[in-house]
Order: sequence, then structure tokens, then C-alpha cells
Amino acid sequence: MGKKTNKQKTITIDGMMTIGKTKEGLHTADFVSSEYVETETFTGKCNVQMMRDGNVYITELPKQLRNKPLFRQDHSSLTNGKNRKVYFVFAMDEELADEIPETLVREAKEAARKFTKAFLENKGGTEK
Repeated sequence: MGKKTNKQKTITIDGMMTIGKTKEGLHTADFVSSEYVETETFTGKCNVQMMRDGNVYITELPKQLRNKPLFRQDHSSLTNGKNRKVYFVFAMDEELADEIPETLVREAKEAARKFTKAFLENKGGTEK
């Protein structure tokens, strides 16, 4: 049985690249291969660097890991981040501006209460 390895495989492909801009001013680059090769297809977010001499460097960015919310409410969520920080995120339509302060305070207090209760349960505390 052979070992699985994560060796980087690089191939060189000849072809033609067309570089331009859309009407909205966004850059485009299309590469057309002049030879047939079989490669792994992918779609992803990439970092693209276009140099003055026409060289183009494309690097796929790592997938963004999303944290599962500890608690979710109508307009907010409380999340434990990978960096050991707790995030409280609140979002509400601007049309409801007169309700935002009251809703924000109510949901923040509820999230704090739920977090404190869960934190004490995990630490073995008996306070309520």
C-alpha cells in the first residue's frame, strides 16, 4: 500500500490571456489554453496580482471558517470566536430606527443572561 502525500503538483499550460475592464470598471482576465490538459476544476475566492509586465499571479484563498452561534435571537447572535473572543452581532433594518435602542438593549441583556448561565454550568458553578 502506498502512502498518501500532499505533494504540490504544478503544470505549465500554453495559451492566451485577454485582459480588460467591464463597463462598471471591474477588471477581467480570461485565459484560453492552446493545448488540451486535464486539470482539477475549482471555483473559489482568489488573490489576483497583475504585474506591469503582463504577468498574472492567482492564488486561491483559504475557505472562511464560520463559527456556530452560541445563541441566536431575532436580530442578534452571540458567537465564540476561534481567537477566544466572544462576539455579539446585532443587525436591524434602518426603517425601524425608533425601535433599535430598545431592541438592542433587550437582546443584549438576554444574550448576557444566557451566556452567564451557560458559562456557570460549564465551570461547575451553582449561581443563577
